[in-house]
Amino acid sequence: MINVHQKKEAYQAQLKEIEKELVQPDIYAQKDQLSVLTRRRSELEIMIQAFDEYICLQKERAEAEELTHNSDEEIREMAFIELEELLKRENQQERAIVGMLIPKEPADEKHAIIEIRAGTGGDEAALFSGVLFRMYTRYAERRNWKTQLIEENPTDLGGFKEVIFLVKGKGAYGQLKYEAGVHRVQRVPSTEASGRIHTSSASVVVLPEVSKDIEIQIDPEDLRIDVYRASGAGGQYVNRTESAVRITHIPSGIVVTCQNQRSQHQNKIQAMSLLQARLYERERIQSESEQSRKRKRLIGSGDRSEKIRTYNYREGRITDHRINFTSYQLQAILDGEMDSLFDAIQEADLQEALESMK
Repeated sequence: MINVHQKKEAYQAQLKEIEKELVQPDIYAQKDQLSVLTRRRSELEIMIQAFDEYICLQKERAEAEELTHNSDEEIREMAFIELEELLKRENQQERAIVGMLIPKEPADEKHAIIEIRAGTGGDEAALFSGVLFRMYTRYAERRNWKTQLIEENPTDLGGFKEVIFLVKGKGAYGQLKYEAGVHRVQRVPSTEASGRIHTSSASVVVLPEVSKDIEIQIDPEDLRIDVYRASGAGGQYVNRTESAVRITHIPSGIVVTCQNQRSQHQNKIQAMSLLQARLYERERIQSESEQSRKRKRLIGSGDRSEKIRTYNYREGRITDHRINFTSYQLQAILDGEMDSLFDAIQEADLQEALESMK
C-alpha cells in the first residue's frame, strides 16, 4: 500500500492552499475558478477522511493482533474473530483509496459508442456479431440505459457484417470500455451437418461519445463530406433520397458513414459525433503510448487484434484471457447478466493499480 501518512500530509497541504484562495475577496467574481477550487476542496476532504479511516483501522488491527498473544484463551479467541473482521475492512478501505487515486478518464462518465465487426468465419462470424450486439443491448436494458442504432450492415441470415450503436447512460463508457478487442466463439454452426465445432471471431471497439466538455478540434477544411442514396433497413424512403452521409477526415484518413436516420441533417450530426469519438480515441491511444506506465492497463493498448475472450458453446464456458476469468454461465452472460464478468475485470484493474503504487 502507498504511504498513507505521507499522502495525507500532501493532501492537507493542498487543502490549506485552496482554502487560502477561497477567502480572497475577488474569487467569487471568477465563477469558473471558484467551481474548480470548490470541487477540488471537496475531493481532498473526501480523500483525507478516507485516509483517516484507514489509519484508524490499522491501529485497531495492531491492537487486535497484540491481544491474540494474551494469556487468556477467551480473550485470544475474541481477538482472532475481531482481527479477521478488521483485516476485511482494512482491505476494503485500501481498495477504495486506490480507486480514488487512480486517474479517471474524462470520458468515463460519458455515453458509449460500440462498433462490432465480423472477423474470421464468414456467415458464422456475422451471426456471432449479432449475438454480441444482443448481449450488450440486453445488458443496457438491465442497467436502464438506452440504445440507439447508428449504422448497420446486416446479412441475410440475421447477423451483421458491421453494427454501430450508441449506449446512452451515465458511466456507460467507463463500464464498457474493457470490451474492446477480439471476441472468439467456438460452436457448431446451424449450417454444419457434420456437427463440427467452428471457430469464428468478431472485433469490438468502444468509444466515448464526445460532448462539449471534451475538446476535440476539427477544422472544417480538413473534412470531405459526401452524400449518397441510403439503402437497407431504412426502407423505400431512404432509397429514393440522398440522405446518407460519408465524412472523411483527411489528415487522419478516418472515414465515417451514417444512413440510419431519416434525414441528411440527422445523419450528418450522427456521423460527426462518431468522427469526434474516433479522433478522441486516436488521441488517447497516442498519449498513453508516449507515457511510461508501471502497469499494463486492461484497455488503452490500441491493439484491436488482441484476443480478449472466448465463448465456448459446447462447454457453456466463457473465458476472459486477460485476467484468467472463467465462468460456466455462458447463456446468462449472453442474456446480458454481465455484472460478475465486469466485477472481475475491474477488480483485476484495481489490483494492478495497487501493485504499481507499492
